[in-house]
Amino acid sequence: MSNRTLYDKVWDKHKVATLETGEDQIFIGLHLIHEVTTPQGFSFIRERGESMLCPNRTFATMDHIIPTSQQGRPFKDRQAEAMAEALEGNVETFGIRFFSTKTNRQGIVHVIGPELGLSRPGMTIACGDSHTSTHGAFGALGFGIGTTQVGHVLQTQTLALPRLKVRKVEVKGLLSKGVYAKDVILYILNRLGVKGGIGYAYEYGGEVFNRFSMEERMTVCNMSIEGGARIGYVNPDEVTFSYIKGKEFAPKGEAFEREKEYWQFVASGQDAVYDDVVVFDGAQIGPMVTWGITPGQSVGIDECLPDIGTDQKIIEEAYAYMKFKPGQRIEGVKIDKVFIGSCTNSRISDLRVAAEIMKGRKVASGVKALVVPGSQQVKSQAEAEGLHEIFMESGAEWRHAGCSMCLGMNPDRLIGDEICASTSNRNFIGRQGSPTGRTLLMSPAMAAAAAIEGVLVDVRQWV
Repeated sequence: MSNRTLYDKVWDKHKVATLETGEDQIFIGLHLIHEVTTPQGFSFIRERGESMLCPNRTFATMDHIIPTSQQGRPFKDRQAEAMAEALEGNVETFGIRFFSTKTNRQGIVHVIGPELGLSRPGMTIACGDSHTSTHGAFGALGFGIGTTQVGHVLQTQTLALPRLKVRKVEVKGLLSKGVYAKDVILYILNRLGVKGGIGYAYEYGGEVFNRFSMEERMTVCNMSIEGGARIGYVNPDEVTFSYIKGKEFAPKGEAFEREKEYWQFVASGQDAVYDDVVVFDGAQIGPMVTWGITPGQSVGIDECLPDIGTDQKIIEEAYAYMKFKPGQRIEGVKIDKVFIGSCTNSRISDLRVAAEIMKGRKVASGVKALVVPGSQQVKSQAEAEGLHEIFMESGAEWRHAGCSMCLGMNPDRLIGDEICASTSNRNFIGRQGSPTGRTLLMSPAMAAAAAIEGVLVDVRQWV
């Protein structure tokens, strides 16, 4: 059983009690909410005549349903407008800080939490969104929860959770040029499987993660849930502390130094004990592309699609849906749309990489490319750097902040069986809004190159 890892330290620090079910009651330090999973939660406490225990620990934004082409109210989609109105009414009633489009702080919940300094090491963070594991990049425990659990946190500021085992995932050595954080997590998912992390928290480490920026760490932690791991985290270090310092909601002055001592304490020590350890060589990782209907179904851009193998049913289903064949090369596959965005890859560093590829080039004829910043602050920074001009001059559409085409809960959707080169996190059947749409996950650099060529290409030839 694991011991003295960051997971164990933070868990024990926030444990309130052990319940009769065998689960632990865990205090939640930060609750992030959005418009889709909160209406039921607020109804939960209203029906019981309860009040919120800690409204000062809850922060709200709008991201899933908000249009990215224009954000004037009312929204054209009636359901989207109803969700927006419900959120606005609830935050006003319960006194919750709300980052609306009028604040210049609106954005995808997993983008604004870090950029505002709300996400910090040693915290427990909950959100009604499966990709809350993103915040583990800071050395926090991020729990993606369901609508019923959202109500529990609103009412009690706690969650009943089973304790997990801890697997250390080390990526040693150096990455090759043209290989990015997105490639690293897709490679890990391919090797460990989409169910390999069930019952585990993943602690990421090794030279590759030591060199990663905070935004790169967030990309990897974001997709931990795609491997079945409810938690994915990186131990906090000077990279973490430098990123947090000066952020709007981060502690200041002496308070920052006091907090830093705690952040250093919670990091896994040399004496940490793990339930499992796996090691990968970063030099073996190339640009990755998913070809199937799970994030674990991927190949290197220079590889051929696999044989049916042992997971016969799911692989046969994937080939039938995607209209691909075993042995086919993924390089050269024609694409119809490109989506650069989502809580996985919509930060300023992602946009810089995409802009570098697209600068001075044109999007291929017949291809529609959307570039969607993850927050209003990212949008402002990108425009200050002139990145939006690069995208628009190339023929891509520059949008407002939101989840956009990641999940098809807004007007940005695939049509028919279009193939999309996407920087998002899921390639499930129907994920991007069309029941027959096909999603290929990849890095921003790979997606940008595909937009220019109109087919999948090896971005290592471009950088």
